Amino acid sequence: MYLPPDQREGEKRPALVWAYPLEFNDAAIAGQLSGSPGRYMSFSGISPLNLLMDGYVVLMDATMPVVGDSRNMNDSFIEQITANARAIVDKAEDLGTVDPRRVAIGGHSYGAFMAVNLLAHTKLFRCGIARSGAYNRTLTPFGFQSERRSLWDAKDVYLKLSPFLFANQIKDPLLLIHGEADNNSGTFPMQSERLYQALAGLGGTARYVLLPFEAHGYTARESAGQVQWEMSQWLKGCVGDPRVEPKPRPTAGSGASQ
Repeated sequence: MYLPPDQREGEKRPALVWAYPLEFNDAAIAGQLSGSPGRYMSFSGISPLNLLMDGYVVLMDATMPVVGDSRNMNDSFIEQITANARAIVDKAEDLGTVDPRRVAIGGHSYGAFMAVNLLAHTKLFRCGIARSGAYNRTLTPFGFQSERRSLWDAKDVYLKLSPFLFANQIKDPLLLIHGEADNNSGTFPMQSERLYQALAGLGGTARYVLLPFEAHGYTARESAGQVQWEMSQWLKGCVGDPRVEPKPRPTAGSGASQ
Protein backbone atom coordinates (compact mmCIF):
# COMPACT_ATOMS: atom_id res chain seq x y z
CA MET A 1 0.00 0.00 0.00
CA TYR A 2 1.43 3.35 -1.10
CA LEU A 3 0.09 6.53 0.47
CA PRO A 4 0.06 9.96 -1.19
CA PRO A 5 2.52 12.46 0.31
CA ASP A 6 -0.18 14.84 1.56
CA GLN A 7 -2.42 12.28 3.29
CA ARG A 8 -3.06 13.14 6.92
CA GLU A 9 -3.16 10.60 9.72
CA GLY A 10 -6.64 9.16 10.12
CA GLU A 11 -7.76 10.44 6.73
CA LYS A 12 -9.43 7.95 4.39
CA ARG A 13 -8.75 8.42 0.70
CA PRO A 14 -10.13 6.80 -2.47
CA ALA A 15 -7.87 4.05 -3.74
CA LEU A 16 -6.85 2.06 -6.79
CA VAL A 17 -6.20 -1.66 -6.39
CA TRP A 18 -3.77 -2.80 -9.09
CA ALA A 19 -3.23 -6.55 -9.31
CA TYR A 20 -2.20 -9.51 -11.44
CA PRO A 21 -3.41 -13.03 -10.54
CA LEU A 22 -0.63 -15.51 -9.77
CA GLU A 23 -1.27 -19.25 -9.94
CA PHE A 24 -0.01 -21.77 -7.40
CA ASN A 25 -0.37 -25.52 -7.02
CA ASP A 26 0.28 -25.33 -3.26
CA ALA A 27 -1.38 -22.99 -0.76
CA ALA A 28 1.77 -23.05 1.41
CA ILE A 29 3.81 -21.63 -1.45
CA ALA A 30 1.14 -19.00 -2.19
CA GLY A 31 1.37 -17.81 1.42
CA GLN A 32 5.09 -17.11 1.34
CA LEU A 33 6.23 -13.50 1.36
CA SER A 34 8.33 -12.27 -1.53
CA GLY A 35 10.34 -9.16 -2.22
CA SER A 36 12.04 -6.82 0.21
CA PRO A 37 10.52 -3.91 2.15
CA GLY A 38 13.84 -2.09 1.74
CA ARG A 39 13.71 -1.76 -2.05
CA TYR A 40 13.96 1.66 -3.64
CA MET A 41 10.83 2.72 -5.48
CA SER A 42 11.01 2.94 -9.25
CA PHE A 43 8.16 4.35 -11.34
CA SER A 44 7.80 3.45 -15.00
CA GLY A 45 6.07 5.88 -17.33
CA ILE A 46 2.80 3.95 -17.23
CA SER A 47 2.94 2.85 -13.57
CA PRO A 48 -0.24 3.41 -11.54
CA LEU A 49 2.04 4.61 -8.73
CA ASN A 50 2.18 7.97 -10.50
CA LEU A 51 -1.42 8.43 -9.36
CA LEU A 52 -0.05 9.01 -5.86
CA MET A 53 0.72 12.52 -7.03
CA ASP A 54 -3.00 13.02 -7.64
CA GLY A 55 -3.66 12.09 -4.03
CA TYR A 56 -4.92 8.52 -4.43
CA VAL A 57 -3.90 5.56 -2.30
CA VAL A 58 -2.48 2.82 -4.55
CA LEU A 59 -2.51 -0.83 -3.54
CA MET A 60 0.18 -1.92 -5.99
CA ASP A 61 0.63 -5.59 -6.92
CA ALA A 62 -2.09 -6.56 -4.45
CA THR A 63 -1.86 -10.27 -3.68
CA MET A 64 -4.25 -12.20 -5.91
CA PRO A 65 -3.35 -15.92 -5.67
CA VAL A 66 -5.29 -18.61 -7.50
CA VAL A 67 -4.55 -21.96 -5.88
CA GLY A 68 -5.31 -25.48 -7.04
CA ASP A 69 -4.42 -28.40 -9.20
CA SER A 70 -3.00 -27.15 -12.51
CA ARG A 71 -5.46 -29.40 -14.32
CA ASN A 72 -8.56 -27.60 -13.03
CA MET A 73 -7.65 -24.57 -10.88
CA ASN A 74 -9.54 -22.24 -13.21
CA ASP A 75 -12.79 -23.99 -12.31
CA SER A 76 -12.86 -21.76 -9.20
CA PHE A 77 -11.06 -18.70 -10.64
CA ILE A 78 -14.01 -16.31 -10.15
CA GLU A 79 -14.64 -17.46 -6.59
CA GLN A 80 -10.96 -17.15 -5.63
CA ILE A 81 -10.36 -13.67 -7.07
CA THR A 82 -13.62 -12.50 -5.47
CA ALA A 83 -12.46 -13.71 -2.05
CA ASN A 84 -9.05 -12.10 -2.63
CA ALA A 85 -10.58 -8.77 -3.64
CA ARG A 86 -12.90 -8.72 -0.64
CA ALA A 87 -9.98 -9.44 1.70
CA ILE A 88 -7.92 -6.65 0.10
CA VAL A 89 -10.68 -4.04 0.51
CA ASP A 90 -11.47 -5.17 4.07
CA LYS A 91 -7.82 -4.99 5.11
CA ALA A 92 -7.36 -1.55 3.56
CA GLU A 93 -10.40 -0.33 5.48
CA ASP A 94 -9.10 -1.83 8.72
CA LEU A 95 -5.83 0.06 8.31
CA GLY A 96 -7.84 3.28 8.29
CA THR A 97 -6.35 4.79 5.14
CA VAL A 98 -8.87 3.83 2.43
CA ASP A 99 -12.49 4.83 1.92
CA PRO A 100 -14.11 1.47 1.01
CA ARG A 101 -16.92 3.28 -0.82
CA ARG A 102 -14.42 4.74 -3.31
CA VAL A 103 -12.16 1.96 -4.53
CA ALA A 104 -11.30 1.21 -8.16
CA ILE A 105 -9.83 -2.01 -9.58
CA GLY A 106 -7.29 -2.19 -12.39
CA GLY A 107 -4.74 -4.32 -14.12
CA HIS A 108 -2.73 -4.95 -17.27
CA SER A 109 -3.03 -8.05 -19.49
CA TYR A 110 -4.13 -10.94 -17.24
CA GLY A 111 -4.70 -8.31 -14.57
CA ALA A 112 -7.14 -6.56 -16.90
CA PHE A 113 -8.95 -9.86 -17.43
CA MET A 114 -9.17 -10.18 -13.64
CA ALA A 115 -10.42 -6.60 -13.19
CA VAL A 116 -13.27 -6.94 -15.70
CA ASN A 117 -14.34 -10.26 -14.20
CA LEU A 118 -14.53 -8.59 -10.77
CA LEU A 119 -16.70 -5.81 -12.18
CA ALA A 120 -18.96 -8.40 -13.81
CA HIS A 121 -19.36 -10.63 -10.76
CA THR A 122 -19.03 -8.34 -7.70
CA LYS A 123 -20.06 -4.92 -6.43
CA LEU A 124 -16.85 -4.24 -4.52
CA PHE A 125 -15.53 -1.49 -6.79
CA ARG A 126 -16.79 1.84 -8.11
CA CYS A 127 -15.07 1.50 -11.49
CA GLY A 128 -12.30 -0.27 -13.36
CA ILE A 129 -9.24 0.27 -15.55
CA ALA A 130 -8.32 -2.55 -17.93
CA ARG A 131 -5.22 -2.33 -20.12
CA SER A 132 -4.45 -4.76 -22.96
CA GLY A 133 -6.56 -7.61 -21.68
CA ALA A 134 -8.52 -10.58 -23.04
CA TYR A 135 -12.22 -10.70 -22.24
CA ASN A 136 -13.64 -13.41 -24.49
CA ARG A 137 -11.95 -16.74 -23.84
CA THR A 138 -13.54 -18.37 -26.87
CA LEU A 139 -11.02 -16.29 -28.84
CA THR A 140 -8.15 -18.07 -27.03
CA PRO A 141 -9.46 -21.62 -27.55
CA PHE A 142 -6.22 -23.52 -27.05
CA GLY A 143 -5.41 -22.36 -23.53
CA PHE A 144 -4.36 -19.26 -21.62
CA GLN A 145 -2.03 -18.59 -18.73
CA SER A 146 -1.68 -22.02 -17.01
CA GLU A 147 -4.92 -23.38 -18.50
CA ARG A 148 -3.97 -26.31 -20.71
CA ARG A 149 -7.44 -27.60 -21.56
CA SER A 150 -8.87 -26.47 -24.87
CA LEU A 151 -12.22 -24.78 -25.32
CA TRP A 152 -13.68 -28.10 -26.43
CA ASP A 153 -12.34 -29.90 -23.34
CA ALA A 154 -13.60 -27.33 -20.82
CA LYS A 155 -16.29 -25.32 -22.58
CA ASP A 156 -18.13 -24.36 -19.37
CA VAL A 157 -14.92 -22.91 -17.84
CA TYR A 158 -14.11 -20.86 -20.95
CA LEU A 159 -17.62 -19.41 -20.98
CA LYS A 160 -17.67 -18.73 -17.23
CA LEU A 161 -14.33 -16.91 -17.44
CA SER A 162 -15.36 -14.67 -20.35
CA PRO A 163 -16.54 -11.35 -18.89
CA PHE A 164 -17.64 -10.39 -22.40
CA LEU A 165 -20.52 -12.84 -21.97
CA PHE A 166 -21.49 -11.09 -18.72
CA ALA A 167 -21.25 -7.55 -20.10
CA ASN A 168 -24.89 -7.00 -19.11
CA GLN A 169 -23.80 -7.37 -15.46
CA ILE A 170 -21.08 -4.69 -15.68
CA LYS A 171 -22.86 -1.67 -14.22
CA ASP A 172 -19.79 0.29 -13.09
CA PRO A 173 -17.71 2.51 -15.40
CA LEU A 174 -14.85 0.80 -17.24
CA LEU A 175 -11.83 2.36 -18.95
CA LEU A 176 -10.33 0.15 -21.67
CA ILE A 177 -6.83 0.89 -23.02
CA HIS A 178 -5.10 -1.16 -25.72
CA GLY A 179 -2.08 -0.95 -27.99
CA GLU A 180 -3.06 -0.77 -31.65
CA ALA A 181 -0.30 -3.21 -32.64
CA ASP A 182 -0.64 -5.64 -29.71
CA ASN A 183 1.32 -8.70 -30.84
CA ASN A 184 0.45 -10.93 -27.88
CA SER A 185 -1.48 -13.90 -29.28
CA GLY A 186 -4.21 -13.78 -26.64
CA THR A 187 -4.78 -10.04 -26.43
CA PHE A 188 -5.37 -8.69 -29.90
CA PRO A 189 -7.11 -5.26 -29.86
CA MET A 190 -10.32 -6.98 -30.96
CA GLN A 191 -10.75 -8.08 -27.34
CA SER A 192 -11.17 -4.51 -26.09
CA GLU A 193 -13.08 -3.36 -29.18
CA ARG A 194 -15.75 -6.04 -28.84
CA LEU A 195 -16.17 -5.53 -25.09
CA TYR A 196 -16.53 -1.79 -25.60
CA GLN A 197 -19.16 -2.34 -28.29
CA ALA A 198 -21.05 -4.73 -26.01
CA LEU A 199 -21.04 -2.24 -23.12
CA ALA A 200 -22.09 0.61 -25.41
CA GLY A 201 -24.93 -1.46 -26.84
CA LEU A 202 -26.12 -2.44 -23.37
CA GLY A 203 -26.11 1.14 -22.10
CA GLY A 204 -23.01 0.75 -19.93
CA THR A 205 -20.44 3.44 -19.15
CA ALA A 206 -17.15 2.79 -20.94
CA ARG A 207 -14.28 4.54 -22.68
CA TYR A 208 -11.97 2.83 -25.18
CA VAL A 209 -8.51 4.27 -25.86
CA LEU A 210 -6.42 2.84 -28.70
CA LEU A 211 -2.70 3.74 -28.60
CA PRO A 212 -1.13 4.08 -32.09
CA PHE A 213 1.86 1.84 -32.93
CA GLU A 214 1.99 0.34 -29.41
CA ALA A 215 2.34 -3.40 -28.74
CA HIS A 216 1.38 -5.28 -25.56
CA GLY A 217 3.35 -2.82 -23.44
CA TYR A 218 3.48 0.93 -24.07
CA THR A 219 6.84 2.63 -24.57
CA ALA A 220 6.43 5.95 -26.38
CA ARG A 221 6.54 9.09 -24.27
CA GLU A 222 3.30 10.26 -25.87
CA SER A 223 1.61 6.98 -24.97
CA ALA A 224 2.82 7.09 -21.37
CA GLY A 225 1.47 10.60 -20.99
CA GLN A 226 -1.86 9.63 -22.54
CA VAL A 227 -2.21 6.56 -20.30
CA GLN A 228 -1.51 8.55 -17.13
CA TRP A 229 -3.92 11.30 -18.14
CA GLU A 230 -6.65 8.78 -18.97
CA MET A 231 -6.28 6.93 -15.67
CA SER A 232 -6.18 10.15 -13.67
CA GLN A 233 -9.27 11.60 -15.33
CA TRP A 234 -11.12 8.30 -15.03
CA LEU A 235 -10.53 8.04 -11.30
CA LYS A 236 -11.54 11.64 -10.74
CA GLY A 237 -14.79 10.95 -12.56
CA CYS A 238 -15.74 7.73 -10.77
CA VAL A 239 -14.22 7.84 -7.26
CA GLY A 240 -13.91 11.60 -7.01
CA ASP A 241 -11.28 14.11 -5.97
CA PRO A 242 -9.15 12.41 -3.29
CA ARG A 243 -8.70 15.67 -1.41
CA VAL A 244 -12.43 16.38 -1.11
CA GLU A 245 -14.69 14.48 1.29
CA PRO A 246 -17.70 13.11 -0.65
CA LYS A 247 -21.09 14.53 0.26
CA PRO A 248 -23.39 12.07 2.01
CA ARG A 249 -26.23 10.76 -0.12
CA PRO A 250 -29.70 12.06 0.84
CA THR A 251 -31.79 9.63 2.85
CA ALA A 252 -35.53 9.15 2.92
CA GLY A 253 -37.24 11.91 4.85
CA SER A 254 -34.36 14.35 4.41
CA GLY A 255 -36.35 16.62 2.13
CA ALA A 256 -34.65 15.38 -1.04
CA SER A 257 -36.79 15.58 -4.16
CA GLN A 258 -38.08 12.30 -5.57
